[in-house]
Amino acid sequence: MEAAPVPAVECRPRGGLPNFLAKARAGGDVRVAYFGGSITAAPGWRVQSLDWLKKEFPVARFAEINAAIGGTGSDLGAFRVGQDVIAHKPDLVFVEFAVNDGGAPPARIMATMEGIVRQILRADSATDICFVYTLALPDLPDLAKGVFQRSAAAMEAVAEHYAIPTVHFGVEVNRRIADGSLVFKAPKPEPSDPESGKPTAPSVFSTDGVHPHVETGHRLYAEVLAQAFTFIAAASTAAAAHPLPAPLRSDNWETAKLIPIDQSMLRGDWKRVTPADDERAKKFVSRMPVLWKAATPGAELTVAFTGTMLSVYDLVGPGGGMVAVRVDDQAPKSVPRIDGYCTSWRIAQLSRGSHPPGSHRATFTLEASVPDKEKILFEQNRPDLAKDPAKYADNVWYASAILLLGDLVPQAAAPPR
Repeated sequence: MEAAPVPAVECRPRGGLPNFLAKARAGGDVRVAYFGGSITAAPGWRVQSLDWLKKEFPVARFAEINAAIGGTGSDLGAFRVGQDVIAHKPDLVFVEFAVNDGGAPPARIMATMEGIVRQILRADSATDICFVYTLALPDLPDLAKGVFQRSAAAMEAVAEHYAIPTVHFGVEVNRRIADGSLVFKAPKPEPSDPESGKPTAPSVFSTDGVHPHVETGHRLYAEVLAQAFTFIAAASTAAAAHPLPAPLRSDNWETAKLIPIDQSMLRGDWKRVTPADDERAKKFVSRMPVLWKAATPGAELTVAFTGTMLSVYDLVGPGGGMVAVRVDDQAPKSVPRIDGYCTSWRIAQLSRGSHPPGSHRATFTLEASVPDKEKILFEQNRPDLAKDPAKYADNVWYASAILLLGDLVPQAAAPPR
């Protein structure tokens, strides 16, 4: 299912942000969540827009909920929105996944984004939501033709169904590219002309065609959002609960769950690690408050479930080992917990895709076989292995939670270890 072409309009206010605005104008505590990928994780539009909100509504006391994880899209977002956003009781949630969802089918994007929206509204119908759309280099041709890129067009269908305001940062980016005042991708220039002291021109948006420079691209994003608030405020009526209409899609991900791994799911040599005794646990505790480490081949994680999709919320990194994944009577598949980017550890998912509705059993086993890390690493990252082979010497697996579309089937607890 392809989303219909959507004209490239910078702001569609729809139902506005009535509850957020009422609270911000009245004063008191206001909590703003920023939910997205690396563009939101950067100290750019997120920080700059919150600073603007504090100045625009000086009687309010703002608190930020930073719920961004680099390299992740709305598929993982549907699973983690409860833990990373809803649990912190936001008044306003900005959702930014257009770039990282760029390769996903529109039907999947609609299902995952609708799942996020329905979970937020079911938890608290007074929470306001705003979709913001960022862009990458491949999205420029669509914007130049006057339409949204495919991912943003799919998200617009969800926004329209739930009267959610949307702001596309890329419309102004495209306008400035067209008038010659902005270059989208180029080496980052010196901050000023050494002779005149004046800023260089034209402005450079990014070096890699994706991640804006904080001083230029992110600043532009924040300015566009601030300008959009004029239209959003005009569309906002009295504070009131948002209705929860019938779903746009019957296959939406409202039932997505993040379930911390517990002892009953484990067999073999596992250790629950903590920030006090493990660097990975310390680094990722805000996203993975429960983290288990398997270091001995044969350690198993087994989950019985009813539903259509299960994956493991885990880490990939230099010391990642090989994990065999078996679902029902299918042949096991070996999956390395290191990839081409892994000169450091980061959050990931280990999945075998979708399954027919019904009862299933999935087993994940740390193998004795070792990934060919030199071959797996991208060429530009191989010197790091040569320089510090000890960093890559381990072959372990860190696992935090089960990501499930469906329900767990209880299992007998494993014997204590």
